[in-house]
Amino acid sequence: MSDILSDILNKSNNSNNQKDSQLTQTLAMNTLDDIPNPSSNAKDIVGLVKHSGKINGYQLSDGSVVSKEEGVSMAKNGEINGVGIAHRGDSEYLKSLPDGSENNNLGNLPSISG
Repeated sequence: MSDILSDILNKSNNSNNQKDSQLTQTLAMNTLDDIPNPSSNAKDIVGLVKHSGKINGYQLSDGSVVSKEEGVSMAKNGEINGVGIAHRGDSEYLKSLPDGSENNNLGNLPSISG
């Protein structure tokens, strides 16, 4: 009997975890001003260009490095995968689209000096 109860509790916990994950993703998506549709040849962001701890650019999968402003413009034009546009004050920036994985979040990418 305890095995059956354990299975029921595990399924209930898994269901609640999935609902929590979906809610978190939905809330994160609501913080974005724009979610561009990337083109078939869009690039990935593979690194962050930082100066004094602040992001001021992005390294792309083709090896190029673009400023934060260029990255936002490229994303709006569908040239960058997996990001949305957000803002803080008058400044726009890129933010990872929530997909349930923390591994590909921009904040977890390697940094290069800029």
